[in-house]
Amino acid sequence: MTQFLDARVSINATSTNSISVPIPVINTPTLFAQIGLITAGTGANPRVQLKGTITVQLPLALFVVTITIVRGTLATDPIIYSASSTYGLSGVLAPEIITFSANDFNPPITPQLTYSAFISTNLLGTVRVGPENFDGFLVSD
Repeated sequence: MTQFLDARVSINATSTNSISVPIPVINTPTLFAQIGLITAGTGANPRVQLKGTITVQLPLALFVVTITIVRGTLATDPIIYSASSTYGLSGVLAPEIITFSANDFNPPITPQLTYSAFISTNLLGTVRVGPENFDGFLVSD
């Protein structure tokens, strides 16, 4: 029987245009969220479910946004999810809402599992505008 162990949430912005955070460097992951899940009582087959949303206002050009989720605190830690999307002029007219869902099956059990969410773009002028959230939960058998 599945056992719920922990759930956490990171919320930077709860509504549209409630923040204005430029992504300062091209092709470099920028941290936008992080959670830690307590693993006490973990049984066999631990599983982590992660999901989130980030909204960006885009510059007047065609460019790529990449979302990367790692197990750890650094962009160089083990990647458990990465996706890239190309955006065009529609992101200039209205913010682009990017949603994602990731899973980590049988992660190595330490006292706390930390997951970090990064965003990167290939063009300056991208601004995080909200809403922005990242959440996850841990279960095991």
